[in-house]
Amino acid sequence: MKQFGRKEKDKQYNFRPGVYGLLINEENSLAVIETENGKFFLPGGGIEAGETHQECLKREAIEEMGMEIAVGSFIGCAQQYFYSTNQCKYMLSEGHFYSCYQTGLLGEPSEPGHYLRWFSLVEAMEYLFHEHQVWAVGEVKNRLTNVGDSYGKDD
Repeated sequence: MKQFGRKEKDKQYNFRPGVYGLLINEENSLAVIETENGKFFLPGGGIEAGETHQECLKREAIEEMGMEIAVGSFIGCAQQYFYSTNQCKYMLSEGHFYSCYQTGLLGEPSEPGHYLRWFSLVEAMEYLFHEHQVWAVGEVKNRLTNVGDSYGKDD
């Protein structure tokens, strides 16, 4: 599995598995979430007890983007070591990445402080906060560039 960040010696890391969606619209722009502190992330988040990857991603899409989605193909999994300044903890995020596409619009996101932005793949790779999310966008970019792959729905 790909790993990013640097593991600090003698630090306890809190393991946080999560699921993240790569949603590309008709203009070939990628959905990115901007938080109140000006950081950018892929839509998604931590898996709650008893949730499948698909259930988690669908819930997070409603909370962060105010939209219903369908989950497509699995892109990959990668880990990120980092220190969370919000939680004041060392974290090991394990991201499971999926293509997805919009099936409905519900309105405003239900989670405050999350703003939907649309970036080109290259722009997203420049702005995303976590390296493992940048890696996932790069995987999609390579698939689209190298094989002219269709994107979104199950292969």
